[in-house]
Amino acid sequence: MTEQRRAERLDLPREPRGFKLPRVDQETFGRWAEGIARGMGTANFIVYMTLVISAWFLWNTLAPAGMRFDPYTFTFLTLVLSIQASYAAPLILLAQNRQADRDRVGMEEDRRRATMQKADTEYLAREIAALRIALGEVATRDFVRSELTRLAEEMDEAAQRRQRLERRHRDDQPARASVDGLDEPRDEVDGDQPGDGRHDTASSRHP
Repeated sequence: MTEQRRAERLDLPREPRGFKLPRVDQETFGRWAEGIARGMGTANFIVYMTLVISAWFLWNTLAPAGMRFDPYTFTFLTLVLSIQASYAAPLILLAQNRQADRDRVGMEEDRRRATMQKADTEYLAREIAALRIALGEVATRDFVRSELTRLAEEMDEAAQRRQRLERRHRDDQPARASVDGLDEPRDEVDGDQPGDGRHDTASSRHP
């Protein structure tokens, strides 16, 4: 009774009914199917299958009648080949689907990497353009060399002007000294002129 009430409750999920199929690991079965499909798509499988069918034909044709397990028309061989084909087609399709899934994942990864590379390339292009603009404002070696050469020439010209000024100053000093020496005797001579007060006093004392 309790179980019936619990089953009638709407807040509990209903247990699934019916026949349950066994669960198969898709990855394991897919690898197994790919192995079979890959083996069936090789030259060895075709050669081995040809040998088996040829042996089948020869045994059921040339062997004694009591030892033939599949006489002419080879009904059993046809059934075996039909079963093989009926299983081979889904296995090949499964392998192709798995390969298509891997290709799609690979294409998405390639697309993502291409997008990232494109973004990185655009970023690097912008950075290179910014560096070129910045380098255009930076003094180059030739510019610095020309400026240093110009400054050296200006310093040489300033030194030459200073030397000329110093030479001219040295040349002007003897001329000034000679002019000063000529000015002093004139003062003495001027002091001995008859118009001096001392001579006038002496002449007044000694008529």
